[in-house]
Amino acid sequence: MGDDALNVADIYRSKLTTPTQAVEAILSGSCLAMGMATAEPPALLTALADRVEGGLLSDLRLWYFHSMDHAAKTILRKDLLDRVRPHCMFLSSVERDLLRQLDGRESIPIEFVPTAFSESSRLLSERVKPNTFITTVSPMDRHGYFTFGTSNDYGSTVARSAQHLIVEVNRYMPRVFGDSLLHVSEVDAIVEYNTPLPEVAFKRPAAEDETIARTIAAMIDDGACLQMGIGSLPNAVCAMLSGHRDLGIHTELMTPGLANLIKCGAVTNRLKKTYAGRSVFTFAMGDRGFYDFLDDNPSMHSLPVQIVNDPRLIAKNDDVVSVNATLQVDLGGACNSEHMLGKQYSGAGGQLDFVRGAAASLRGKSIIACHSTAKGGTVSRIVTALDGPVTTPRNDSDIIVTEFGAVELKGKSLSERAQALIRIAHPKFHEQLEASCH
Repeated sequence: MGDDALNVADIYRSKLTTPTQAVEAILSGSCLAMGMATAEPPALLTALADRVEGGLLSDLRLWYFHSMDHAAKTILRKDLLDRVRPHCMFLSSVERDLLRQLDGRESIPIEFVPTAFSESSRLLSERVKPNTFITTVSPMDRHGYFTFGTSNDYGSTVARSAQHLIVEVNRYMPRVFGDSLLHVSEVDAIVEYNTPLPEVAFKRPAAEDETIARTIAAMIDDGACLQMGIGSLPNAVCAMLSGHRDLGIHTELMTPGLANLIKCGAVTNRLKKTYAGRSVFTFAMGDRGFYDFLDDNPSMHSLPVQIVNDPRLIAKNDDVVSVNATLQVDLGGACNSEHMLGKQYSGAGGQLDFVRGAAASLRGKSIIACHSTAKGGTVSRIVTALDGPVTTPRNDSDIIVTEFGAVELKGKSLSERAQALIRIAHPKFHEQLEASCH
């Protein structure tokens, strides 16, 4: 072992501490940001929740994007929300459950912060400026480097802009290639806690999903560069592309469906203009086998979200196909992908980033999928006017797909768009939608 290895090992030991001791640096009235999704650090979050519950910490502003079970069981508990103020940029089932529990209160102690995923790094590092950032990382190598593993996103930027950085080392966190390195000298405190990463099980596609997926798969040519959203529908599309050749991947979210396309040889990335030969992503979620696939895999290239989701970089690749989902489409083509039943349901995420990136790509296609109905078929998702905010403006909408077909909106007038969208609405709502046009 060389002197450098001895030195980084000494630095590591000098910063190694317990979760309880590590979170003592987080003070009442301060601002904390945490790693998102599978990078939530469970031991640190447990210690934080204990500190809040014990009356040692209050007035804590917590910033994050997409929470999961570890946060739900610790710092995002209902009984702690009088002392912890969540600032959430993308609601998940965790916040939706909390909001159901809190329904009827005059003041709902969850702050939703509208922002594009691509802007989250800059928002946090330049505007919010958290006192502390906590996240899970992969184990340190002999040169002194951790990696951000499944969650590069805003984490790699905020880790370096926050005043204080605490990392939780977990041997189950995959070691990931790309711009994902973090040197031990950059860290203020280290804790160790080994536990399997949260696994995300994707539901079996519904019949409508299978139909929509077949329509979308037929639009994807050999050599396309893919971005896929989350859920059963994108996974169904991926399952139908195994016979394709020379596909590429440039996506915010890496999933098992995309990984399967790499394993079967449909993805080669050889035709990409940027990061040729590598699958680019900014965060990843899946099952244990998927995390094993990511680990130490040089073909997987992790980058910060402000790079991955930059429409200008996306557009440098030819034949980009972006596949995302929405909750509602109005007759002009505007999409609401985040608001439902009068309440915020999720967030804008990176949808518009990739809609615009695909639109600027040579021969690019932006595809937005939508079931034709909701509430057991009683409500049309093709509507005269949206019930919530515009996630993708009508100026940007390209191809809309339901189980009744697909329409291309670019170049169509408002009346032409309305007629085209009515054709792919559920037939029982055609008359009602036609009447609204007059």
